Amino acid sequence: MKRILSILATLLLILPGAWAQTDSVRLGYTVRGTVVDALSGKALASVHVAVPDRHYATVTNSDGAFVIKSNAPIGTLVFSFLGYKTLYQRTGDKEMKVRLTPEALNLKEALVISADPEELVRSAIYRIQENYSIQPQLLECFYRETIQKGSRYTSISEAVARLYKNTYREGFRPDRAALEKSRILMSQRRRDTLSVNVQGGPTVALSFDIVKNRDLLLNEEELKLYSFTMETPAYIDDRLQFVISFHPYNPNAKEYALYHGTFFIDAENLAFTRIEMSLDMSDKAKATRVMLVKKPFTLRFNPRELSFLMTYRPQEDGRYRMSYFRSSIRFGCDWRRRLFQTNYTTVNELVVTDVRATAEPISRQDMFRSTDYLVEKAAEFQDPDFWEDYNIIEPSESLEHAIDRLRKRR
Repeated sequence: MKRILSILATLLLILPGAWAQTDSVRLGYTVRGTVVDALSGKALASVHVAVPDRHYATVTNSDGAFVIKSNAPIGTLVFSFLGYKTLYQRTGDKEMKVRLTPEALNLKEALVISADPEELVRSAIYRIQENYSIQPQLLECFYRETIQKGSRYTSISEAVARLYKNTYREGFRPDRAALEKSRILMSQRRRDTLSVNVQGGPTVALSFDIVKNRDLLLNEEELKLYSFTMETPAYIDDRLQFVISFHPYNPNAKEYALYHGTFFIDAENLAFTRIEMSLDMSDKAKATRVMLVKKPFTLRFNPRELSFLMTYRPQEDGRYRMSYFRSSIRFGCDWRRRLFQTNYTTVNELVVTDVRATAEPISRQDMFRSTDYLVEKAAEFQDPDFWEDYNIIEPSESLEHAIDRLRKRR
């Protein structure tokens, strides 16, 4: 396939990645269901679904649907989502219909007024080594990247990945990613194959772990570029969160593009629990330098969005680890002398589904590099039971239809 355009789903400060293979425990017990808002009945996407007292977890898709697997019978599942009450619900023989109730905010006014948002952010940075893992971990993850041309999917890539996450103490070796299994489905239309590739695969999530990789934002030089505002508090896992938005004082202060975003900080232990960021698009040239790797000379690139979400969840010892990552890139392309622009959207998702008992480092020789493309590195699997022994993000209805259409063209 001739590649004419490559989109970088992260900054050029990506860390090295790696590959490893570890046998997964057979997950012979499965529960399916749907999560909705108890008041409106609207499906809730990205709800965290977990098996209590075990590491197995997943998130709901855009239709609110989930599937979760375990190596033992699942009697209860726990559901948590920003702004909703955490719910423990018994499973049964049928698919679950889960209704989450919005969390009523009962908060003393003085708690909001007296808090200085910038000082809270600095205090949370100071407590990173206290709040996050001090031991290396090997995380099993499910990763998916999709590419849409207009409203039509042209590429769908899925993988079971391993993330070797080293301690959050400064000065230790960087994290690494490893591919376990994958499958790729691509459009066979010539106009689609000459389009877009996403670089980095699961290493993108490692790069945007800004609690660990503080060069992106959480350092003294970068913090001086932003203003901070205290927003309305929220609840995550029934715990009160300070919500702090940030914006550049001057988007043109640096030769590179800055960010807009929101921090969610646990009010009790000052841990970062959720980070939302989007690239400032006021200077298209700066945004392009972040997003675009290469293109033909006659192709014009119009950046529209680069945003990401990262969540962190507490472990048994009370320390936090990375839990879920989602990035979204939107841009337009057109060839000179053409009247109409083609719009593209790429989405990367990674959810931590299990934590291995031992954390053996991933060897350098098996490295999945930040410059690699999943569509080029991964072998394609057609086995319908390919994901049988792994936890995944359930495909949404539109994604299922896209997969069926792409398979029929093969």
